[in-house]
Amino acid sequence: MPNWRTLTCLAALAAPSLSGQAPPPDPADTLATARRHLQEWRRSIQAELMDDWGQLARYRDANARLKAPRPGEDRVVFLGDSITDIWDLAASFPGRPYVNRGISGQTTGQMLLRFRQDVVALHPRAVVILAGTNDIAGNTGPIALEDIEANLASMADLAVANGIRPVLCTVLPVHNDTEASRDYFVTRPLDRIQALDRWIRSHCEHKHLELADLHAATVDGRGQLKRALADDGLHPNAAGYAVVAPLVEAALRRALAR
Repeated sequence: MPNWRTLTCLAALAAPSLSGQAPPPDPADTLATARRHLQEWRRSIQAELMDDWGQLARYRDANARLKAPRPGEDRVVFLGDSITDIWDLAASFPGRPYVNRGISGQTTGQMLLRFRQDVVALHPRAVVILAGTNDIAGNTGPIALEDIEANLASMADLAVANGIRPVLCTVLPVHNDTEASRDYFVTRPLDRIQALDRWIRSHCEHKHLELADLHAATVDGRGQLKRALADDGLHPNAAGYAVVAPLVEAALRRALAR
């Protein structure tokens, strides 16, 4: 996804009326604004991605400094986008040897490109993969669901081939309850998120992989993300991470016990 702080600042603000009430935004205008913001963000990082599309430079030095796991250490790498990038793993999983390798704005194709460097080479026992929302938003261009699924499957296959237990997470829904959520909501259709999550659940069942079903735990009666769990409609706040962290931990326990 585009940098979450940038898009929060760019969220369209409706002018107040004489009555003090803001008129409801026009859906077509909201979508046009969101697409313009996305294009502005894509132009802002174009030079960087032309030189390093997968953004392998982000963690190269940190990976070099990271020591090999100690005997018996259950190292886990968290691979993802900004939802992972801003996740305070030390707060959610105190004392655990968990390594954060999230990069804001990334799509599954970029994560697949850096999977060997940022996951395999770190010799974890397990990897948590939380990805796909930015593909749906079109951060690196239009992409079919089948291609998102192929990228996720390839990451899981790479993990298994290298003796790493993958935990796949379903994609979080989004809500449209705040001004800051408008861009995220219109660029991430709920039906596409639901379709991708159905595939993730099915793939985990057929391949005997561990699943952390974050969507099921965070969705409300409208099919949207529960308002209390994210202020901007997409990125979990403290309450949101408090909900999803135990689900991930439980899936990791199952994976490591195999």
